[in-house]
Amino acid sequence: MLNEKVVIFDSGSQYTQLIARKVRELNVYCEIVPFNKEVELDSSIKGVIFSGSPFSVREVNHPEIPIDKYIGKVPVLGICYGAQYMAQFYGGSVNASAHREYGRAHIIELNKQNPLFNGIDEGSQVWMSHADSVITIPQGFEVIAKTNDIPVAAFADLSRKAFAIQFHPEVYHSVQGKELLKNFVMDICGCSANWTPAAYIETTISEIRETVKNDTVILAISGGVDSSVAALLLNKAIGKQLICIFVNNGLLRKNEYSQVLETYKSLDLNVIGVDASDEFLGNLTNVSEPEKKRKIIGKTFIDVFEREAKKIENAKWLAQGTIYPDVIESISVNGPSATIKSHHNVGGLPEKLNLKIIEPLKFLFKDEVRRVGAALQLPEIILKRHPFPGPGLAIRILGEITKDKVRLLQEVDDIYVTMLKEKGLYDTIWQAGAILLPIHSVGVMGDERTYEQVVALRAVHSTDGMTADWVHLPYDFLAEVSNKIINYVKGVNRVVYDISSKPPATIEWE
Repeated sequence: MLNEKVVIFDSGSQYTQLIARKVRELNVYCEIVPFNKEVELDSSIKGVIFSGSPFSVREVNHPEIPIDKYIGKVPVLGICYGAQYMAQFYGGSVNASAHREYGRAHIIELNKQNPLFNGIDEGSQVWMSHADSVITIPQGFEVIAKTNDIPVAAFADLSRKAFAIQFHPEVYHSVQGKELLKNFVMDICGCSANWTPAAYIETTISEIRETVKNDTVILAISGGVDSSVAALLLNKAIGKQLICIFVNNGLLRKNEYSQVLETYKSLDLNVIGVDASDEFLGNLTNVSEPEKKRKIIGKTFIDVFEREAKKIENAKWLAQGTIYPDVIESISVNGPSATIKSHHNVGGLPEKLNLKIIEPLKFLFKDEVRRVGAALQLPEIILKRHPFPGPGLAIRILGEITKDKVRLLQEVDDIYVTMLKEKGLYDTIWQAGAILLPIHSVGVMGDERTYEQVVALRAVHSTDGMTADWVHLPYDFLAEVSNKIINYVKGVNRVVYDISSKPPATIEWE
């Protein structure tokens, strides 16, 4: 992709993506690969990082990292399990800790002469998460930091540019973790920090032109950030060779179909709008089971898209808005993640249409997609739009889908999102939405008793959706939005607020 990168070998740590994100924030390109992937060294690889792991190096079937292929050839940083593996591989010893060290600690007795700790303060807070400890270090290494509880918090062999740390610099609680990673990737590895939106755009446009040449490309566009940024990149590269298809599944937000089409027209994108709402809703009649709803929506989308795509002559490529977390999940050290829910995308279309795949965003995290979108001048109405599920409101309507339920939830969602924007709250939230619950509650309106539906409001903070915390919206706002929903949306007499975090809950309810 670019002429320099850092490779991160993933041994299954929950924090591996965080390492990549921190490195990317330094404008240094990096890739995550499984620990057992054969990666041949070339001039583009400036350094290697070995992640943590849920496994212990003392277990029989622990991940075997090809560490000797890289140490002494490029700078190497082992984090937690990576550090323990390095110690054991080269003749040191690792034993079970007298007690688990989990949480905050402070590194002391720093070797300030070691380039890894340049600018790092004595006593700096770090985050520990391990049940094993390095007891003795291998020959040729020296201890470069301790904590009050462990005598080997970090060790290194400067002659081979091999560094090992027992703590996690990638997590928020390691106060100077980003500085430490900067020391490694910039000073020790010699990276030039050229991973910028402008550089990405220039490189990607050039690669698209080289790949596509004079062929026609079809893109399923949704109104979301990912597909919209992909469309702008492709449009800059190949112009009218790109044909976008925007399908209205009848499960979009209020007025979203017409608004999104108008926005795309203003961007000079070649977009075909297909209103298939009746077809989708008809196929969902009397269906309540969440996974079945998803599969019906996915199949209907494929049917509609296939019909429209076959009308386009000389199409050779199918563009997709795949982003880096999707790629990481598919190559996970533990294999593809266990299915929690099926995703609604264009899966299955390449086989049916005999199209080749092009994925211009597959190297980007979500926040990077937004930065690229900003550089491409994507309008804020799309750029700052909260993530919205592919199946749309279908997975925010618990139970059977009907036109009346969709209309009701559209009205509720519109009031909620509009008020979040009016109060200056929308841009501080990662994702917000309303859920229509399959229950009725007794209410009193004037002198009449009502028996109407309940809606739940949801708002979360997150970076990539993998984890999320519920947002502490002001009580005054919740009171105001609840009152407005009940007064303006006939059929709703009770509003609740979801205060569950992910995990153990999910962001969506289905």
